[in-house]
Amino acid sequence: MTTETLPLDADLIRTLSNVTTATLTTVLLKKGLRHVWLKGTMPIKSDQPRRVGRAFTLRFVPAREDLATPESWSSPISTRAAIEAMPAGCIAVVDAMGVTDAGIFGDILCTRMSKRGVAGLVTDGVVRDLAGVLASGFPVWCAGTAAPPSVAALTFVSWQEPIACGGVAVFPNDVIVVDSDGAVLIPAALLEEVVALAVEQERLEAWIMNEVEKGAALPGLYPPNAATKVRYEASKEKA
Repeated sequence: MTTETLPLDADLIRTLSNVTTATLTTVLLKKGLRHVWLKGTMPIKSDQPRRVGRAFTLRFVPAREDLATPESWSSPISTRAAIEAMPAGCIAVVDAMGVTDAGIFGDILCTRMSKRGVAGLVTDGVVRDLAGVLASGFPVWCAGTAAPPSVAALTFVSWQEPIACGGVAVFPNDVIVVDSDGAVLIPAALLEEVVALAVEQERLEAWIMNEVEKGAALPGLYPPNAATKVRYEASKEKA
């Protein structure tokens, strides 16, 4: 629980804020990465803006009655302590093992994360106190809601260690992008390369969409064949 969160360049954040998670999964698939979309992590509100940030990881294991108690919330190893370690701009990524009958965070914890400048919460589990979480305005991507508290089904054990969330291996400082399609992970070591490829993919698809709106047929256009690529490159030179 000592991994330092690295800063994320403001220009990269701005760039990725204009790239869809759909585009990112396509780019990552072309690089051979299939397991990057965190299953079960959907926006709790339909109008949440796209968010980008370094992953700050938290991990739960199954509840054990001597450890998963309301008193454990005051422990030095607790979700409360983890939240106080979160830097501004990070995205909290929580491994709840897909448990959906106990809420890992509620309105008070989400409000505290918001006050600390955390960019959002992503989990394969669920939250509780839905009305309060929505009122806080804190952006959450999760698998739904449940009234019981986390200790009803889960034991919190650590933060800033490798986790599994939604079937994806998440390491501290990987980059998370979340939008209306869910959450996508970009491995930290591939960040700059993926960003460059994603920007070009978005530009290409915008051009293709324009061609479709003009009435062009899809074969040879999407995906582009050699002749289409020539036309596309020519359009970039005219821009």
